[in-house]
Amino acid sequence: MGAVDVLHLDEGVPMTQAIGLPIPRAPKRARPAAGSRRIDDALAIAGQRGLLSGARTLTVRGRMPSSLVEQARLKTGIQSDSRLIEAALANIVAADDYGDWLLAQRNTVSKDLDLEF
Repeated sequence: MGAVDVLHLDEGVPMTQAIGLPIPRAPKRARPAAGSRRIDDALAIAGQRGLLSGARTLTVRGRMPSSLVEQARLKTGIQSDSRLIEAALANIVAADDYGDWLLAQRNTVSKDLDLEF
C-alpha cells in the first residue's frame, strides 16, 4: 500500500481517521507559477536556437535587490540562482520585437497615400 492509499470502513470513513491515526498525505508539489508558461516558452525558444547547448563556461554575477529576486522566484518557481538568471536571459532573447517595430513605423507612410477608403 502506498503512502496515499487509505482504507475505508463501510460508512466511507477512512480507517486511519476511525482509529485516530493521522491520514497520510502525499508530499506537496510546487504549483506551477503564474509566469512559468512564458519562461518555459522562452527557454524552449532559446533551446531551439541552440543557445542552451554546449559547456557552461561563463560565470555571471551581480548584486540585485533581494525583493526583486524574491518576487522573480515566486513568479517563476525557480529557486536556483543560475536557473533564474538563465530564465531571465532566455526571456530577453525570446522577446517579440513586433511592438518596437510597429512603433518605429509611425509616420513612415506618406499622408498623401491613397488607401482607397
